[in-house]
Amino acid sequence: MRHSSTILIVDDEPVGRETLEALLMAQGYNLTFASSGAEALAKAAELVPDLILLDVMMPDIDGFEVCQRLRVDPLLAEVPVIIVTALDDRNSRLRGIEVGADDFVTKPFDRAELRARVRTITRLNRYRRLLAERTKFKWVVEKATDGYLIVNDSGKVLYTNPQARLYLDLPVDESEAISEKFLAVTRKQYRCEPQEAWATWPEQPAIATQSPRYLVRPESPTANTFWLQVDILDLPSGPEAGWIVRLRDVTTHVVEQRMMWTFHGQINHKLRTPLAHLTSFLEVLQKDQSKLSDAKKKVFLSTACQGAMRLRDEVEDILQYVGAPDMVRPDQERCDLTAIPSVAAEVSSSLELKSTHISYEGLEDLDDAYVPISRQLMELVLWELFENAKRFHPGGLPTVEVKISDISDGVRIRICDDGLTLSPDQLAKLWVPYYQAEKRFTGEVPGMGLGLPTVATLVWGLGGTCRAYNREEGPGLVVELVLPLVRNNGGADE
Repeated sequence: MRHSSTILIVDDEPVGRETLEALLMAQGYNLTFASSGAEALAKAAELVPDLILLDVMMPDIDGFEVCQRLRVDPLLAEVPVIIVTALDDRNSRLRGIEVGADDFVTKPFDRAELRARVRTITRLNRYRRLLAERTKFKWVVEKATDGYLIVNDSGKVLYTNPQARLYLDLPVDESEAISEKFLAVTRKQYRCEPQEAWATWPEQPAIATQSPRYLVRPESPTANTFWLQVDILDLPSGPEAGWIVRLRDVTTHVVEQRMMWTFHGQINHKLRTPLAHLTSFLEVLQKDQSKLSDAKKKVFLSTACQGAMRLRDEVEDILQYVGAPDMVRPDQERCDLTAIPSVAAEVSSSLELKSTHISYEGLEDLDDAYVPISRQLMELVLWELFENAKRFHPGGLPTVEVKISDISDGVRIRICDDGLTLSPDQLAKLWVPYYQAEKRFTGEVPGMGLGLPTVATLVWGLGGTCRAYNREEGPGLVVELVLPLVRNNGGADE
């Protein structure tokens, strides 16, 4: 049987080293030797072995002191040590335990018994190290922007980080077991491309220059094609055999059309288009007004006016977003909870929404409570959310439900519509400035993509939180805002 563990044998007598070498070399261990305590400490620091077989009686630094020094070294403190010595009295054994030895073998020893002890300790140490490495791996990947999975050699998913669960639409709760194998899970949403590269899964493609593996989610009525590059790393053979799988979003590198909802793309299209209408029609009026009929002049003026108004609206969106942080004055502003329904009703009426429902849940003494935001800013927040619901509803006539509830962190305002369902990557970008959740950027969707970022800036400035997710009971989006809840007596709800 072969082992990959490294064992450091420490003995000042050549015969002692040779005896242990003969006993263990047939087992396939990586054996290294030291003939003194000082050499043992140096080699242990260099190699960090899986086990140290340590003689006690040595001239410079005896085995007890070597063990004691190992245990105060953070790098070597957990390396298993078996003391091998001719001393068999009770005091020597107690001293070995006190300095941190894991086991104590007396010469002459039983060869089969020593081999068994070595095999057991190295195996346990290997598992301990694997566990420590997995803990480090999990800590890192839980915070990663790439998706990571651990898949065993039969294809069963053993672990997923939050980003992988998002990409594969898996349950948010990591404790829920995934019954289906990795490929079965991925094929629910994605195509495996190119097929030639996936033919050898999970082994690496036979040709080193072959295209990387991709998971491709086809475009839908509301979302563009989405690309994930899949890379794998083999885990060691044995009980932990399998692969680490990395999922990386490479959509922007694969799709030819650049993401045009960046600031410069928006400025170039959103502002240039109305500006062109405004200037071109005014130039025609200035140069050829004597040749134009009154009806033509009226049409040209109307078009120029529409361009000017659209340009004004786009610039106002930008200025409103830029100035949003300065609007928040939680120590000076307030909006009573009882006022929110009337604000919502006014906004709904102005936007000509046909169905808006407002309700409270779990709140008592409403007359005594408020949120630290002005009525004007509350109107702005609801306007942006209601306007989005109308803008992205297929028929332009959404049903909007507003539920205001008491929670431990403050007051939650939940705005739910019955419009579009968004893909995971669209949901992740909703709070990004100048982003608009449309399949292809056309510039025809009104606004600058600053409504939700403005709301987020206001809410975050108050110490609140924002969250968006798809409705469970049907198409549509839910936006949840959590704001501090303050009582008129000056106290804030815990």
